[in-house]
Amino acid sequence: MRYVIIGAGAVGGAVGGRLAGAGHEVVLVARGAHHEALRDGGLRLRVPEGEFTHRLPVVDGPAGLGALRADDVLVLAVKTQDTEGALDAWAPAPVEGGGTAAERLPLLCAQNGVEGQRMALRRFRHVHGVCVWLPATFVEPGVVSAACAPLTGMLHLGRYPHGTDGILHRIAADLERSRFEAPVVADVTRWQYAKLLTNLGNAVMALSGPDDGGADSTSLRRRVRAEGQAVLDAAGIAYASVEEQRTTRGDKVTAVPLDGVPVGGSSWQSLARATGTIEADYLNGEIVLLGRLHGVPTPLNELLQSLANAFARERRPAGSLPVGELARLADEAVAAAEG
Repeated sequence: MRYVIIGAGAVGGAVGGRLAGAGHEVVLVARGAHHEALRDGGLRLRVPEGEFTHRLPVVDGPAGLGALRADDVLVLAVKTQDTEGALDAWAPAPVEGGGTAAERLPLLCAQNGVEGQRMALRRFRHVHGVCVWLPATFVEPGVVSAACAPLTGMLHLGRYPHGTDGILHRIAADLERSRFEAPVVADVTRWQYAKLLTNLGNAVMALSGPDDGGADSTSLRRRVRAEGQAVLDAAGIAYASVEEQRTTRGDKVTAVPLDGVPVGGSSWQSLARATGTIEADYLNGEIVLLGRLHGVPTPLNELLQSLANAFARERRPAGSLPVGELARLADEAVAAAEG
């Protein structure tokens, strides 16, 4: 099989680099300065055991490959807000022997949240969900870090919306030869919604910096998560417990600080890079949507969604809102919702 990594940024670059390092055939898809750096100097993957350069085929869209191969696996690793554009480009791509990518090829949605795979299922017949537990960082064009050991990450795989199939077991075997654990599960969304609850704190980090262990930060993150849990419970959506996640991961994916690599989640990285967009609509916004559908107030997630979008739109610096000020705004939002 050949893996076509659509969005070879932090997560996509880490997955593609590890697969390539284990001898699997990989094509990277990127744009702009990152595309140029990958094309000219290869993918530089920084991991706890060192830095590895992988010189791989790089394209900026399906036209660069011609007809896709029947054994291609498409890995969608763009941020959710960029999903529609990627689907527009890749769904109609022709495949050798006839048909299109949307009709014939498996698409793995290696993304935060749950919306990307719903978008994909409107176009692609064979959509697979991935619960991505893979701390990775886009360091600079051409350079990605994945700073965990002894495994690089844990990737639960399943058909979307439910079930498994043979191709997933083949993909899982390739990933497990590439320093990942890749359980194939029939209920992948249960793991994705659990990860979503964790990702609700991404906006707190993006706005106010990493958790400093202080009372304001700890309390706010706990309240935001509790709001999310109340919404999922009201919607009847199952999610893996914190204990189940902790037991499953154990000490297999442990952070190892790397020199010269900034520490920050995906939303923090979006603000730090001043991309102009952020995925809050599909993290906190998912809880807001479900809350409105099921009659559960979500003032904290609404606040974080609004602030994160404003920071991205205005290109305000990551971590520049003091956490005490954010906590004050959160209290006001809750009071307004209750009053």
